[in-house]
Amino acid sequence: MPDLSLRLDDTDLTVSAAGVDIARYSFDPGGEPSEGPKPYLHPLRALDGAPLTAFRPWDHRWHKGLQFTWTHVSGQNFWGGNTYRPEHGDYVLLDNVGRMRHDRFTTVTDAGAEVAFTEELTWITQAGEEWISETRTHRFHGVDTERGLWALDFSTTLRSTADRELEFGSPTTQGRPNAGYTGFAIRMPRAWTGGRVLAGGLPDDAGADAVMGLAGPWVALSGEHDEVDGGGTVLVFAGTSTGGPAIRWFVRSEPFPIIAPSPSFDQHILLAPGAELSLAHRHVFGDRIWTPAETRSLAEEFAL
Repeated sequence: MPDLSLRLDDTDLTVSAAGVDIARYSFDPGGEPSEGPKPYLHPLRALDGAPLTAFRPWDHRWHKGLQFTWTHVSGQNFWGGNTYRPEHGDYVLLDNVGRMRHDRFTTVTDAGAEVAFTEELTWITQAGEEWISETRTHRFHGVDTERGLWALDFSTTLRSTADRELEFGSPTTQGRPNAGYTGFAIRMPRAWTGGRVLAGGLPDDAGADAVMGLAGPWVALSGEHDEVDGGGTVLVFAGTSTGGPAIRWFVRSEPFPIIAPSPSFDQHILLAPGAELSLAHRHVFGDRIWTPAETRSLAEEFAL
């Protein structure tokens, strides 16, 4: 397996493998306050160089590649955009969109069969209150040029620094059905709209609607590229949460392709002052559309 390398610049960190920049992590991206400024991974690329993520699409400008988010934290919105309010029965733009500030990298492994970085972050409300300190790690590994794939492990621990109990939820916990998006969310290229969705524990033809809200081990979405020939596959593992509720899938292939293993899809997580919440997930990225049999075999091979 070829080695990976990591390059750290003033505001970005780039991971390369087999002559391709497979990931760029923007840890000090700036952006509009209404978009919930936070670090994100974009572009993510397959080993053939094809794009696997979308950035600021017209329908949701705050969707930025693969990013860690939370839509509802005691009335604050760390996802970006509008907030669902049951009294309106709709989403409304409020002065409640927070941000996640990158504070420092604590460790960086910059070359070898694996590269990784761990950082400390602070979640800050729009009013300037620091509610959460976070330690997150990204680990890139499993580069396989023969099979055209690589893997990313993500882990994080959130520690409440607020002076009161924090309530973590989603639009679904606030009353909107099947809108449990929150957590480590990936927005894939618009060309993948209508792409094939497979999930552990469901038949091959179940489709995205059957996966929405499911508590299952993994989900995979495959799609065809624009501009270049061929397609790709993103395989996502639910992983683990210390929060209590089961991780449930928020997944769509239409009207746009998105996957998030949601820690608070339809149940709140309560975090007392000083308490911690830990999550861990894995993504595997392929440079072609895997067959259902290949997808299930790789899901078994890379299972957490």
